[in-house]
Amino acid sequence: MPEYLAFRLYGPMASWGGIAVGEYRPGERSPAKSAILGLVGAALGIRRDDAAAQARLRDGYRMATIAHTPGSLLRDYHTTQVAPEIAKKRAWKFATRREELSIPRETLNTILSTREYLCDAFYTVCLWGATANPPYPLAEIAERLKNPVFALYLGRKSCPIALPVQSQILTGTDLHEALKTASFKDQDLLKRLPGRNAEGMLFWEGDEATRFASGPAYSTPRRDLPADRSKWLFEERIECEARIEIPKEVR
Repeated sequence: MPEYLAFRLYGPMASWGGIAVGEYRPGERSPAKSAILGLVGAALGIRRDDAAAQARLRDGYRMATIAHTPGSLLRDYHTTQVAPEIAKKRAWKFATRREELSIPRETLNTILSTREYLCDAFYTVCLWGATANPPYPLAEIAERLKNPVFALYLGRKSCPIALPVQSQILTGTDLHEALKTASFKDQDLLKRLPGRNAEGMLFWEGDEATRFASGPAYSTPRRDLPADRSKWLFEERIECEARIEIPKEVR
């Protein structure tokens, strides 16, 4: 029987970055795969510069996400002080943000950006192995999500997780059947979130049938598959989406 790892993500603010060029940093409607793999990597204690481990995460799992609520859009006009390019090109990297800002103040530059956040967005995320033997057992990931090595957040460090992720292993012949065996304890707590009801958006990858009662399904390319974490390079994957009736066990 196939195994699935399911967990919840909720916070007052979340930011799932899209393609960002220049000052405008848009956000997406659902968690990017790079964000979820980064969250799993943080839980396991995998560092960004560990290219081999990051590649195993990228190639080892498939993902589906139920967006229970769309969240409300918040745009933030952001100013940040940064070191000049000549300082960044020195022989060593700044170890901390404090070290970067320790250079003479008159040499610092200021960059401007507009960033997008979602307020009160709420998701159920599912992962399963892309192969028969994924690099990290789902049970190990589930335990680490409850006791992470590094702090977990929703896309950006300024967006902490507000509730326990309640990670759990589910079994079923398909994702729909597996989710009907889930047991989450936040239904009553979050039932008054704006936009929450018996329907939601399902985002998934792969060519398997969803087995959900749904509206028309669409597929679009999404550039959120991490190719090189150190250089922030991403590749495209195909993501499908449809409005579905959410199983009552995960509403």
